[in-house]
Amino acid sequence: MGLLIRGFALTNSPSTNPVNSSSDTQVSDFRKAIRPWLKPKIIMGGSLVFLLVFMGVFAPLISPYDPNLQNLTNTLKAPQWWDGLHFLGTDHVGRDILSRIFYGARISLVIAGTVVIISGVIGVGLGAISGYFAGRTDFFIQKLVEVIWAFPPLLLAIAVLAFFGQGLWILIAALVAQRWIPYCRVSRGQALSLRTRDFVDAARSLGARDTRIIVKHILPNLMQAAMVIGTFAMATAIISEASLSFLGLGVPPEIPTWGSMLADGRAYISTSWWLALFPGLCIFFTVLGINLLGDGMRDIFDPRLKRSGSGVG
Repeated sequence: MGLLIRGFALTNSPSTNPVNSSSDTQVSDFRKAIRPWLKPKIIMGGSLVFLLVFMGVFAPLISPYDPNLQNLTNTLKAPQWWDGLHFLGTDHVGRDILSRIFYGARISLVIAGTVVIISGVIGVGLGAISGYFAGRTDFFIQKLVEVIWAFPPLLLAIAVLAFFGQGLWILIAALVAQRWIPYCRVSRGQALSLRTRDFVDAARSLGARDTRIIVKHILPNLMQAAMVIGTFAMATAIISEASLSFLGLGVPPEIPTWGSMLADGRAYISTSWWLALFPGLCIFFTVLGINLLGDGMRDIFDPRLKRSGSGVG
Protein backbone atom coordinates (compact mmCIF):
# COMPACT_ATOMS: atom_id res chain seq x y z
CA MET A 1 0.00 0.00 0.00
CA GLY A 2 2.83 2.37 0.87
CA LEU A 3 4.51 1.68 -2.48
CA LEU A 4 1.31 2.47 -4.35
CA ILE A 5 0.88 5.79 -2.54
CA ARG A 6 4.53 6.71 -3.17
CA GLY A 7 4.25 5.88 -6.86
CA PHE A 8 1.05 7.88 -7.17
CA ALA A 9 2.72 10.90 -5.55
CA LEU A 10 5.72 10.69 -7.88
CA THR A 11 3.61 10.46 -11.03
CA ASN A 12 1.54 13.49 -10.00
CA SER A 13 4.42 15.61 -8.73
CA PRO A 14 4.59 19.12 -10.36
CA SER A 15 8.24 18.63 -11.24
CA THR A 16 7.42 15.73 -13.53
CA ASN A 17 4.28 17.21 -15.07
CA PRO A 18 4.83 17.31 -18.88
CA VAL A 19 2.77 20.54 -19.17
CA ASN A 20 5.00 22.37 -16.69
CA SER A 21 8.12 20.96 -18.32
CA SER A 22 7.00 22.25 -21.73
CA SER A 23 6.17 25.65 -20.25
CA ASP A 24 9.58 25.89 -18.57
CA THR A 25 11.28 24.98 -21.86
CA GLN A 26 9.38 27.73 -23.70
CA VAL A 27 10.29 30.29 -21.05
CA SER A 28 13.94 29.23 -21.21
CA ASP A 29 13.97 29.49 -25.01
CA PHE A 30 12.37 32.92 -24.84
CA ARG A 31 14.97 34.14 -22.38
CA LYS A 32 17.79 32.85 -24.58
CA ALA A 33 16.25 34.58 -27.59
CA ILE A 34 15.91 38.01 -25.97
CA ARG A 35 19.12 37.92 -23.92
CA PRO A 36 21.34 39.22 -26.78
CA TRP A 37 18.93 42.15 -27.29
CA LEU A 38 19.19 43.32 -23.67
CA LYS A 39 22.71 44.70 -23.95
CA PRO A 40 23.13 48.34 -22.87
CA LYS A 41 24.12 49.65 -26.29
CA ILE A 42 21.11 48.02 -27.96
CA ILE A 43 18.73 49.36 -25.31
CA MET A 44 20.22 52.85 -25.46
CA GLY A 45 20.44 52.93 -29.24
CA GLY A 46 16.97 51.46 -29.66
CA SER A 47 15.53 54.03 -27.26
CA LEU A 48 17.06 56.92 -29.21
CA VAL A 49 15.83 55.49 -32.52
CA PHE A 50 12.36 54.94 -31.03
CA LEU A 51 12.34 58.57 -29.90
CA LEU A 52 13.19 59.67 -33.45
CA VAL A 53 10.39 57.54 -34.87
CA PHE A 54 7.93 58.84 -32.27
CA MET A 55 8.83 62.46 -32.99
CA GLY A 56 8.51 61.93 -36.73
CA VAL A 57 5.25 59.98 -36.72
CA PHE A 58 3.43 62.11 -34.16
CA ALA A 59 4.89 65.49 -35.12
CA PRO A 60 1.48 67.01 -36.10
CA LEU A 61 0.05 65.99 -32.70
CA ILE A 62 2.86 66.97 -30.36
CA SER A 63 4.06 70.15 -32.09
CA PRO A 64 2.75 73.26 -30.29
CA TYR A 65 2.82 75.43 -33.45
CA ASP A 66 2.90 75.26 -37.22
CA PRO A 67 6.62 74.84 -38.09
CA ASN A 68 6.37 77.53 -40.80
CA LEU A 69 4.25 80.01 -38.81
CA GLN A 70 6.12 83.33 -38.73
CA ASN A 71 5.70 86.02 -36.09
CA LEU A 72 8.03 88.96 -36.67
CA THR A 73 7.11 90.49 -33.30
CA ASN A 74 8.48 87.41 -31.55
CA THR A 75 11.85 86.89 -33.25
CA LEU A 76 14.97 85.44 -31.65
CA LYS A 77 13.32 84.66 -28.34
CA ALA A 78 15.57 82.67 -26.01
CA PRO A 79 14.37 79.30 -24.68
CA GLN A 80 11.59 79.91 -22.18
CA TRP A 81 11.59 76.37 -20.81
CA TRP A 82 8.51 75.70 -18.68
CA ASP A 83 7.18 79.21 -18.08
CA GLY A 84 6.79 80.55 -21.62
CA LEU A 85 5.11 79.97 -24.96
CA HIS A 86 8.22 78.75 -26.78
CA PHE A 87 10.04 75.97 -24.94
CA LEU A 88 13.19 76.10 -27.11
CA GLY A 89 12.81 79.68 -28.31
CA THR A 90 12.20 81.09 -31.78
CA ASP A 91 14.31 81.76 -34.86
CA HIS A 92 15.02 84.94 -36.81
CA VAL A 93 11.49 85.10 -38.27
CA GLY A 94 9.64 84.03 -35.15
CA ARG A 95 9.14 80.34 -35.94
CA ASP A 96 8.98 77.93 -33.00
CA ILE A 97 12.19 75.88 -32.72
CA LEU A 98 10.59 72.90 -30.96
CA SER A 99 7.94 72.48 -33.65
CA ARG A 100 10.53 72.67 -36.40
CA ILE A 101 12.66 70.04 -34.64
CA PHE A 102 9.69 67.67 -34.49
CA TYR A 103 8.93 68.12 -38.18
CA GLY A 104 12.63 67.92 -39.02
CA ALA A 105 12.68 64.47 -37.38
CA ARG A 106 9.91 63.42 -39.76
CA ILE A 107 11.91 64.52 -42.82
CA SER A 108 15.07 62.84 -41.54
CA LEU A 109 13.16 59.62 -40.87
CA VAL A 110 11.50 59.59 -44.30
CA ILE A 111 14.73 60.34 -46.17
CA ALA A 112 16.90 57.90 -44.18
CA GLY A 113 14.36 55.08 -44.34
CA THR A 114 13.70 55.50 -48.05
CA VAL A 115 17.39 55.73 -48.89
CA VAL A 116 18.15 52.57 -46.89
CA ILE A 117 15.33 50.56 -48.49
CA ILE A 118 16.09 51.58 -52.08
CA SER A 119 19.85 51.20 -51.62
CA GLY A 120 19.37 47.80 -50.00
CA VAL A 121 17.14 46.48 -52.77
CA ILE A 122 19.53 47.64 -55.49
CA GLY A 123 22.75 46.65 -53.71
CA VAL A 124 21.65 43.25 -52.42
CA GLY A 125 20.07 42.37 -55.77
CA LEU A 126 23.14 43.27 -57.79
CA GLY A 127 25.46 41.66 -55.24
CA ALA A 128 23.53 38.40 -55.31
CA ILE A 129 23.54 38.33 -59.12
CA SER A 130 27.22 39.23 -59.28
CA GLY A 131 28.29 36.57 -56.77
CA TYR A 132 26.01 33.80 -58.04
CA PHE A 133 26.78 34.02 -61.76
CA ALA A 134 30.43 35.16 -61.35
CA GLY A 135 32.42 35.33 -64.61
CA ARG A 136 31.59 38.19 -66.96
CA THR A 137 28.49 39.23 -65.01
CA ASP A 138 30.56 39.68 -61.89
CA PHE A 139 33.25 41.53 -63.85
CA PHE A 140 30.88 44.12 -65.34
CA ILE A 141 28.98 44.75 -62.10
CA GLN A 142 32.17 45.19 -60.10
CA LYS A 143 33.60 47.57 -62.70
CA LEU A 144 30.41 49.64 -62.35
CA VAL A 145 30.95 49.62 -58.58
CA GLU A 146 34.54 50.80 -58.98
CA VAL A 147 33.57 53.64 -61.33
CA ILE A 148 30.85 54.99 -59.03
CA TRP A 149 32.97 54.42 -55.93
CA ALA A 150 35.65 56.70 -57.37
CA PHE A 151 33.44 59.77 -56.80
CA PRO A 152 33.33 61.31 -53.31
CA PRO A 153 29.80 60.69 -51.98
CA LEU A 154 28.97 64.28 -51.01
CA LEU A 155 30.35 65.74 -54.24
CA LEU A 156 28.37 63.23 -56.29
CA ALA A 157 25.19 64.18 -54.43
CA ILE A 158 25.92 67.90 -54.97
CA ALA A 159 26.43 67.28 -58.68
CA VAL A 160 23.10 65.42 -58.97
CA LEU A 161 21.21 68.15 -57.11
CA ALA A 162 22.92 70.92 -59.06
CA PHE A 163 21.97 69.27 -62.36
CA PHE A 164 18.37 68.18 -61.58
CA GLY A 165 17.40 70.85 -59.04
CA GLN A 166 15.97 70.66 -55.53
CA GLY A 167 13.28 68.23 -54.47
CA LEU A 168 12.66 65.47 -51.95
CA TRP A 169 12.87 62.58 -54.43
CA ILE A 170 15.84 64.12 -56.22
CA LEU A 171 17.63 64.36 -52.86
CA ILE A 172 16.80 60.70 -52.15
CA ALA A 173 18.12 59.69 -55.59
CA ALA A 174 21.31 61.69 -54.99
CA LEU A 175 21.88 59.88 -51.69
CA VAL A 176 21.09 56.46 -53.19
CA ALA A 177 23.53 57.04 -56.08
CA GLN A 178 26.44 55.61 -54.09
CA ARG A 179 24.96 54.07 -50.95
CA TRP A 180 23.99 50.82 -52.64
CA ILE A 181 27.65 49.90 -53.08
CA PRO A 182 28.34 48.57 -49.51
CA TYR A 183 25.32 46.27 -49.84
CA CYS A 184 26.59 45.06 -53.21
CA ARG A 185 30.13 44.33 -52.07
CA VAL A 186 29.10 42.43 -48.94
CA SER A 187 26.33 40.53 -50.73
CA ARG A 188 28.69 39.55 -53.54
CA GLY A 189 31.20 38.06 -51.13
CA GLN A 190 28.53 36.02 -49.37
CA ALA A 191 26.93 34.91 -52.65
CA LEU A 192 30.28 33.66 -53.94
CA SER A 193 30.43 31.37 -50.92
CA LEU A 194 26.76 30.35 -51.01
CA ARG A 195 26.79 29.34 -54.68
CA THR A 196 29.03 26.35 -53.86
CA ARG A 197 27.03 25.11 -50.86
CA ASP A 198 25.33 21.72 -50.88
CA PHE A 199 21.78 23.08 -50.65
CA VAL A 200 22.34 25.20 -53.79
CA ASP A 201 23.79 22.20 -55.64
CA ALA A 202 20.81 20.11 -54.53
CA ALA A 203 18.34 22.71 -55.77
CA ARG A 204 20.19 22.95 -59.08
CA SER A 205 20.23 19.16 -59.49
CA LEU A 206 16.46 19.06 -58.93
CA GLY A 207 15.96 21.39 -61.88
CA ALA A 208 15.51 24.71 -60.09
CA ARG A 209 16.17 27.72 -62.29
CA ASP A 210 18.78 30.32 -61.43
CA THR A 211 16.13 32.91 -60.63
CA ARG A 212 14.44 30.59 -58.14
CA ILE A 213 17.75 29.66 -56.52
CA ILE A 214 18.68 33.32 -56.06
CA VAL A 215 15.27 34.28 -54.66
CA LYS A 216 14.68 31.23 -52.48
CA HIS A 217 18.18 30.28 -51.35
CA ILE A 218 20.66 33.13 -51.87
CA LEU A 219 18.74 36.27 -50.91
CA PRO A 220 17.34 34.98 -47.57
CA ASN A 221 20.91 34.30 -46.41
CA LEU A 222 21.94 37.88 -47.21
CA MET A 223 19.25 39.63 -45.15
CA GLN A 224 21.05 39.66 -41.80
CA ALA A 225 24.14 41.39 -43.18
CA ALA A 226 21.91 43.81 -45.11
CA MET A 227 20.06 44.75 -41.91
CA VAL A 228 23.32 45.60 -40.14
CA ILE A 229 24.54 47.66 -43.10
CA GLY A 230 21.17 49.41 -43.23
CA THR A 231 21.40 50.69 -39.67
CA PHE A 232 24.76 52.32 -40.33
CA ALA A 233 23.52 53.60 -43.71
CA MET A 234 20.67 55.41 -41.96
CA ALA A 235 23.17 57.36 -39.87
CA THR A 236 25.23 58.42 -42.88
CA ALA A 237 22.07 59.34 -44.81
CA ILE A 238 20.92 61.64 -42.00
CA ILE A 239 24.35 63.31 -41.85
CA SER A 240 24.46 63.72 -45.65
CA GLU A 241 20.94 65.18 -45.75
CA ALA A 242 21.85 67.65 -43.01
CA SER A 243 25.06 68.59 -44.85
CA LEU A 244 23.24 69.19 -48.14
CA SER A 245 20.49 71.18 -46.40
CA PHE A 246 23.16 73.22 -44.63
CA LEU A 247 24.63 74.07 -48.05
CA GLY A 248 21.18 74.98 -49.37
CA LEU A 249 20.99 71.98 -51.72
CA GLY A 250 18.58 69.75 -49.81
CA VAL A 251 14.81 69.80 -49.83
CA PRO A 252 12.91 73.03 -50.67
CA PRO A 253 13.26 75.81 -48.08
CA GLU A 254 9.63 75.57 -46.91
CA ILE A 255 10.26 72.04 -45.58
CA PRO A 256 11.88 72.19 -42.10
CA THR A 257 14.99 70.05 -41.67
CA TRP A 258 17.70 69.96 -39.05
CA GLY A 259 20.34 70.89 -41.62
CA SER A 260 18.45 73.97 -42.81
CA MET A 261 17.95 75.01 -39.18
CA LEU A 262 21.72 74.84 -38.69
CA ALA A 263 22.19 76.96 -41.79
CA ASP A 264 19.68 79.54 -40.51
CA GLY A 265 21.42 79.74 -37.14
CA ARG A 266 24.89 80.15 -38.61
CA ALA A 267 24.54 83.94 -38.89
CA TYR A 268 23.29 84.27 -35.31
CA ILE A 269 25.49 81.74 -33.57
CA SER A 270 27.31 84.38 -31.49
CA THR A 271 24.11 86.01 -30.19
CA SER A 272 21.38 83.36 -30.46
CA TRP A 273 23.08 80.10 -29.58
CA TRP A 274 19.86 78.05 -29.41
CA LEU A 275 19.26 78.30 -33.16
CA ALA A 276 22.16 75.94 -33.96
CA LEU A 277 22.55 74.07 -30.67
CA PHE A 278 19.28 72.15 -30.54
CA PRO A 279 19.20 70.87 -34.14
CA GLY A 280 22.88 69.96 -33.81
CA LEU A 281 22.15 67.96 -30.66
CA CYS A 282 19.29 66.18 -32.44
CA ILE A 283 21.62 65.11 -35.25
CA PHE A 284 24.27 64.02 -32.75
CA PHE A 285 21.98 61.86 -30.59
CA THR A 286 20.15 60.39 -33.58
CA VAL A 287 23.37 59.28 -35.27
CA LEU A 288 24.72 58.02 -31.94
CA GLY A 289 21.60 55.95 -31.32
CA ILE A 290 21.61 54.44 -34.81
CA ASN A 291 25.31 53.56 -34.56
CA LEU A 292 24.85 51.94 -31.15
CA LEU A 293 21.91 49.91 -32.43
CA GLY A 294 23.83 48.89 -35.56
CA ASP A 295 26.87 47.87 -33.53
CA GLY A 296 24.69 45.73 -31.27
CA MET A 297 22.98 44.08 -34.23
CA ARG A 298 26.37 43.33 -35.78
CA ASP A 299 27.42 41.55 -32.59
CA ILE A 300 24.28 39.40 -32.78
CA PHE A 301 24.22 38.60 -36.49
CA ASP A 302 27.93 38.29 -37.30
CA PRO A 303 28.73 34.54 -37.21
CA ARG A 304 32.44 35.18 -36.70
CA LEU A 305 31.70 37.02 -33.46
CA LYS A 306 29.44 34.15 -32.39
CA ARG A 307 32.19 31.61 -32.95
CA SER A 308 34.75 33.68 -31.06
CA GLY A 309 32.42 34.18 -28.12
CA SER A 310 32.67 38.00 -28.25
CA GLY A 311 29.27 38.61 -29.71
CA VAL A 312 26.31 37.32 -27.75
CA GLY A 313 27.91 35.58 -24.84
